[in-house]
Amino acid sequence: MKVLVCISNVPDTTSKINFVDENTSFDTNGVQFIINPNDEFGLTRAIWMKQQQSAEVTVVTVGDNSCESTLRKCLAIGADKAIRIDLKPTDGFQVAKQLARICRETNYDIIIAGRESIDYNGAMVPGMLGALLDYNFVTNCVALDVEGENAKASREIDGGIEIISCKLPIIIGAQKGLVEEKDLIIPNMRGIMQARQKPLKVFEPSEDEIKSSILKFEKPIPKGEVKLVPADDIDQLIDLLHNEANVI
Repeated sequence: MKVLVCISNVPDTTSKINFVDENTSFDTNGVQFIINPNDEFGLTRAIWMKQQQSAEVTVVTVGDNSCESTLRKCLAIGADKAIRIDLKPTDGFQVAKQLARICRETNYDIIIAGRESIDYNGAMVPGMLGALLDYNFVTNCVALDVEGENAKASREIDGGIEIISCKLPIIIGAQKGLVEEKDLIIPNMRGIMQARQKPLKVFEPSEDEIKSSILKFEKPIPKGEVKLVPADDIDQLIDLLHNEANVI
């Protein structure tokens, strides 16, 4: 069984975010990048399939050479090989098109991508990839069982869990629940040393039409100062809620 895990290289949530070039570009100076958390849940589930079902696990990303440390971490976690498509993408459709080309060259049984990345939160790539490849697609996936050519997946929906069965190949949008945070694999020294010997192939991008572009970024409006009201001063609280907050 061949499993492909799509990896996004995203800023750590503790990083201070700034923009340059008149707010048209993200400033990467001083920013620590990590594996997108939803992708890491998916990667951990893929490693379980490797351990339990002898699956071959490949990780892939669309990005420049700054992404290679993230891919090496994926290899240290347990992936067998890595692919980097040498392109700094501008939108989700471009990413999906580049991934689809790689997927057509190898018949993967399962493709795992995070349901969304924590930088842009677009939640587009897995679904578009499923449409481009004409694969079964399940997003918000919190459980996956595979027996032979059959897959059973559970996904979160409003008010509950939906259980779906289908034939392979399948694309899933992974999230917390597929594995739990306590199950995430921390690379050990042996894994880190082995990762240096595992193959990391770099592919040139294909020329694809770009469907959208970023005009500018805007930071959220800073929060105002907090006003503390004594617990016994109900009149002042009511006055603030009525005249300043305009909620009553």
